[in-house]
Amino acid sequence: MRRTIEEINEKIRDGSVNVVTAEEMTALVQELGVSEAARQVDVVTTGTFGAMCSSGVFFNFGHSDPPIKMQRVWLNDVEAYTGIAAVDAYLGATQLSDTKGMDYGGSHVIEDLLKGEEVWLKAIAYGTDCYPRKRIDTSITLDDMNQAIMVNPRNAYQKYNAATNCSSKTIYTYMGTLLPNNGNVTYSGAGVLSPLSNDPNYETIGVGTRIFLGGAQGYIISEGTQHSPSGGFGTLMVTGNLKKMKREYIRAATFYKYGTTMYVGLGIPIPILNDDIARATAVSDADIVTGVYDYSVPRRSKPELRKVTYEELKSGMIDLNGKEVKASSLSSFYKARQVAAELKSWIKSGKFFLSSPVERIPVEGSTKPMKQTQEMPLIKDVMVPVATIKVGFSVYEAAKKIIEDRFNHLPVVDEDKRLVGIVTSWDVSKALALSKDGDLAPIMTRNVITVSPEDPVDLAVRLLEKHNISALPVIDKDRKVLGIVTGEGLSKLISRGLRQ
Repeated sequence: MRRTIEEINEKIRDGSVNVVTAEEMTALVQELGVSEAARQVDVVTTGTFGAMCSSGVFFNFGHSDPPIKMQRVWLNDVEAYTGIAAVDAYLGATQLSDTKGMDYGGSHVIEDLLKGEEVWLKAIAYGTDCYPRKRIDTSITLDDMNQAIMVNPRNAYQKYNAATNCSSKTIYTYMGTLLPNNGNVTYSGAGVLSPLSNDPNYETIGVGTRIFLGGAQGYIISEGTQHSPSGGFGTLMVTGNLKKMKREYIRAATFYKYGTTMYVGLGIPIPILNDDIARATAVSDADIVTGVYDYSVPRRSKPELRKVTYEELKSGMIDLNGKEVKASSLSSFYKARQVAAELKSWIKSGKFFLSSPVERIPVEGSTKPMKQTQEMPLIKDVMVPVATIKVGFSVYEAAKKIIEDRFNHLPVVDEDKRLVGIVTSWDVSKALALSKDGDLAPIMTRNVITVSPEDPVDLAVRLLEKHNISALPVIDKDRKVLGIVTGEGLSKLISRGLRQ
């Protein structure tokens, strides 16, 4: 069976087109087989609705009187990029408010504009002969702008890694809040409805393909940034007119202790031009495989714990080393279904026609890591030896050890030399001043913030600042103390680096 996009568009015009969602196509192929399903179906619609951080909008505000060449501009205290023209700016979804921090960002400004609300525009400039104005403060709505063009550099990931946390402390990531000791698994993506999983060879998805974006018609303009099709992690760069979009499909969000993002509804029609495309659109959640990674490792390459299918993830529980762990989605399959269904209705009612790509998107290739001319040293490169004391010893004995070994921090270990706590010279001095020279246990800190020898130094700096502490014991996977890094030592290291 072979047909063309022009033939399908003609069927859309005369109302005879047969459209199904990707979820429906999977069931149909199982029932009828590939060839018969291909003969019956003209278009398969897909959909996804998830956090798409790499999103934003180009605005043109119009010229003020007297004119201004905006050097910096803020919308509701969220700064936009202005290095493109006098009164043009690009507002990124993840840019944070100068005053509200993580509670409000670029995505919230975009959603407020879609709601019809006024936002406060503040701009400053250096002033020129033709643009003499140096400052402007005004309120503005979406209707007041000449253009509001959404351009999202990286949307519609084909699939996404699943995340868990093998450490003993809760961590906050772009994969949401991850509970300690593999307390949960989070994942993202629409699985069976994923646009790129339904056309993995990019036979119909390419530059110029008309799509559903935020409740309006949009277009694919390029492969997305970090496009990595060889590993099944393709992405798309897309565009559309924000003024025509619906708030139902563009929603602001904040990931707790991580930052802002924007949920975007995106759907792509897949024209069934031949049996091979029909076979690809029969993909099921059981066919889509991803990895579960330990996000407690703050490195580019994280340990993979196992492979998992979207069918397993969507069941709500997966097995991790013999332990049943709850799995939850960061994206909305309910909304993805809604996107696919609405796109289906647009096509059936003659409101949406298919377009042929003008250029293919690469089907091979992987992302490269950043080139780093100066490698960040690891903890093992800067840690120093440290004396320890066994649990059960007295405050007096700890004081003697601190004086003899000239350390301000004394890790406390058990009989197997595993870390169980830490005391500082301040803890010991305070206890002795109060005549509490007995058992060490009551004065030691048990919830110790630690690092491993393979962690980067900048992680240690962040942990010291975040927890307002002055040292971090370095431990191995068995929690045995290998050394220590101190704020003073890191300050000296950084100072030497700046002088070089």
